[in-house]
Amino acid sequence: MREVADTAGVAMSSVSRVLSGHPDVSPAMTEKVMRAVRDLDYEPDMLAQSLRRQATLTVGFVVGDISNPLFSEIVTGVESTLHANGYSMLLTNSLGDPAMEAAHIRLLSQRRVDGLVISVLDETHPETIARLRELEIPVVVLDRSLPGEISVSRVLSDHRSGMNAAVLHLLDLGHRRIALIGGTGVRPALERRAGLVEAFESRGLPPTYTVDEGSFAVEHGTAAMRRLLELAEPPTAVIAGGNQLMLGALRVVADRGITLGSELSFVGCDDIAITDLFQPAVAVVRRDNIAMGRAAADLLLARIRNGAAPADVILPTAFVARPSCGAPRQ
Repeated sequence: MREVADTAGVAMSSVSRVLSGHPDVSPAMTEKVMRAVRDLDYEPDMLAQSLRRQATLTVGFVVGDISNPLFSEIVTGVESTLHANGYSMLLTNSLGDPAMEAAHIRLLSQRRVDGLVISVLDETHPETIARLRELEIPVVVLDRSLPGEISVSRVLSDHRSGMNAAVLHLLDLGHRRIALIGGTGVRPALERRAGLVEAFESRGLPPTYTVDEGSFAVEHGTAAMRRLLELAEPPTAVIAGGNQLMLGALRVVADRGITLGSELSFVGCDDIAITDLFQPAVAVVRRDNIAMGRAAADLLLARIRNGAAPADVILPTAFVARPSCGAPRQ
């Protein structure tokens, strides 16, 4: 820093204010210091700066499975907002393992991140809940419901309304044997199932639906689709309640040469690339994952910077009808 100050012809205190983003620095001073920084290829000691200001300008993000397109889009939304506000992000991947997720929460806390974004793998996992209770930094949870005593902000998707609209569309086409391949144990799975049930109830119809619940993995989507198609009275329409479940179910559709829209109607969740590439195009319950990431970053920054109280943001979902849905075969 001394060399930067000498090259720029200013005091070291001026260099410090410029590099720390102090508001009371003139544009001319900033340009003079930054020119010296570039000429000398100077890299500030971020650890020393963070110790002085009691903040690291870093946010942790615990992701359950980064290979899931859902999370890659959410990460994009979080990071773009953080970057625009002068923050960086430390990303950890739990590989679908709740124990690893709990370890990552502790690791990021030890790294002194200023806040945490997380999509919890299991809302009741004791170690994860214990680690979250211990945190003294702001936390934003994505699409999960946690015990009330844990003070967090949440970004939630309105899965129930999107699923309700999808099921009503299928009922209007004449379907009654509708199956839902779902996850279990977390808010999106519960809300999607509720949307299915409410659609039948709103039409005064008996519960002729089937629900096959398990993990959100591709493998469950594949296994569940096979089970459903082998029933004595298989469903005429199938809904996959998650993008990984959709991939697994569509694998069975492709392997068996089933024509969607005529032999079987199909709806997926999340508008990932395969929904347009698959023929015919797949109807989906769509949500804006990048907007979810941006909302999470905004909530976290409000708590870090302004001490804002925990809050919830609810984002809409929408059913997008496509040719994969048609009237049931007689």
